[in-house]
Amino acid sequence: MKFTKWFALFLAFVFIFAAHSLFAQAPRQRRHVMVPQSSVALPTEAGLVAHTNLLVSAPDVGPIAIDVNASPNELPPLPGLFFETPASLACVYRLVKNPLPGCNPDQTTQTASGGSGAIAIVDAFDDPSAASDLALFSFIFGLPPADLTVVYASGPQPPLDPTGGWELEESLDLQYAHAMAPGAKLFLVEAASNKGNDILNAIILAGTLVSGAGGGEVSMSFTFGEFAQETQLDSIFTTPKVVYFASTGDAPGAEWPATSPNVVAAGGTTISRDSSTGRFLLENTWQDAGGGPSLYEPRPHFQDRIAQIVGPARGTPDLSFDANPTTGVWVLDTNLFQGKPGGFFIVGGTSVSSPSLAGIINNAGDFHSSSQEENSAIYQHIFGSNNFRDIVYGNCGLNSSDFAFPGWDFCTGVGSNLGLNGK
Repeated sequence: MKFTKWFALFLAFVFIFAAHSLFAQAPRQRRHVMVPQSSVALPTEAGLVAHTNLLVSAPDVGPIAIDVNASPNELPPLPGLFFETPASLACVYRLVKNPLPGCNPDQTTQTASGGSGAIAIVDAFDDPSAASDLALFSFIFGLPPADLTVVYASGPQPPLDPTGGWELEESLDLQYAHAMAPGAKLFLVEAASNKGNDILNAIILAGTLVSGAGGGEVSMSFTFGEFAQETQLDSIFTTPKVVYFASTGDAPGAEWPATSPNVVAAGGTTISRDSSTGRFLLENTWQDAGGGPSLYEPRPHFQDRIAQIVGPARGTPDLSFDANPTTGVWVLDTNLFQGKPGGFFIVGGTSVSSPSLAGIINNAGDFHSSSQEENSAIYQHIFGSNNFRDIVYGNCGLNSSDFAFPGWDFCTGVGSNLGLNGK
């Protein structure tokens, strides 16, 4: 009788354990990642045409419509997916006092404050809804209204990108620069196209605008494939009182302008969350993040301390931020996107990293006189600091051959941000 009782309890335990395991392994949502046409890079276009670094994560929940009557509650449009919001990122990266334990996007409502000077966003083509989308995004997520000026780099209003990819890029860039530094003045500098000369003219104008506003940052979420003449163009990133940020790309290897020694190279990470509770677990590498040694740029002085890793070449990234599309951010864009109506998108790619890090560095308030000076400050923290999160889990690179380890590495550089000190 006693044996039968214990045997029955054992079978019940096995059944409960098996049921729990099956439930725990069941996917919460099926998702796929879509590469916009604007993010497709062709080898023949290296140095000639810029591409975005957007990846759209699409959960199978149908269209994500915009509720224009939504109350500003800082929470995501749909609960339970655990994608990142301005408040959850401010929590993860310690931009707020007394962050909520776990930083659950469905519960975290404290957004960043602060920011001053100016941040210029450089993009191609025209986004006619940039200002209105930023205003509605700010309202929904509890951010203050933005001080935005849209500037056409070549004079006439640029055309639309027929794919909608660059419009989505502009929405992302503005919304997350503003989310990380709500007090900074924003310039959206629109190039006439994504061709090299148009983009370069927009970068030069962006630096002039930021310098004239007292200093700040320029964010460039686009990349070009590396090309032999790139070193001759690095001087355009030396406007006094301006720190330049550039995405490293969404595939292994180095890309320009992130490879320039006069730019802070913004790489990508993955935020891992408990799939049941949304609790932040850790930050690790993103295997598809761009990074590696430059083909043409020599090692800058601020990387001399890691010469044994990078060798004689400029290594990227310098600093990283959440960019994995499966842990992406909410973006609002009402333009047509690849022929379909806009709305809320879940976006990843290192296009998230550049404006977000530009905003964080702006919010830190040190306003270094150049990107090299900014990188020198960042690289003081290679070997551990309370001001940066050293990413030590995961791998990246061609054939997944690069590994995260203590200190600087090709996957995440120095690591990611913690707080507003030491920047």
